Amino acid sequence: MTEQQVLTILQRHLPQLAVSYCLQLWKEKPFTLKIVKSRLTKIGDFTSKGHATRPQITLNGDLNPYSFLITYIHEVAHLFVFLNFSRNTEPHGEHWKYAFRRLMSPMLRPDIFPEEVLIPLMDHMENPKASSFADVTLTKALRNFDAHAGQATLLSDLPEGSIFKFQKRFFQKGKLKRTRVLCKELETKRQYLVPAEAEVTHVQLSLL
Repeated sequence: MTEQQVLTILQRHLPQLAVSYCLQLWKEKPFTLKIVKSRLTKIGDFTSKGHATRPQITLNGDLNPYSFLITYIHEVAHLFVFLNFSRNTEPHGEHWKYAFRRLMSPMLRPDIFPEEVLIPLMDHMENPKASSFADVTLTKALRNFDAHAGQATLLSDLPEGSIFKFQKRFFQKGKLKRTRVLCKELETKRQYLVPAEAEVTHVQLSLL
């Protein structure tokens, strides 16, 4: 993957003032960067099949610029930990938290993040969690900058038993498991953990 290809992706998805910094991170530790369709249970991930192949980071293409920036650096922190420590390191343990805080620090500026996101983000970075969805205050602040802000229904707003559509499939809401909800896909009967703050449509409220 070339520097120009990465630059093109970053210019399309990031706040303008964050592009050069994020490109520099890539240049320090090159990886394959892929933009993918929105996924059911994650907004980004880091994978590596070993040092013989280039690591890969994937990010959902529907993220707003601020969510994209946070998720990009979240995954780059995984890359840095992978390259510098044992593979047995906890995925979101102290090594990752340190790397994430260090890499995010130059971006915690009011000319990059609006105040309503920057304040909860700074609080979040004191002890970052495995997923930004786990931080309800930060998630709600970021939601305000989504393409359909103000028009969305969140899974957390629905009573248990409700039917809803998410990513072109219909589900029934089940029990809350920390920051995710165990939901049953109606067609396959399979169980999925869906982020509690996920946007849903075609809601049929439970009468229970």
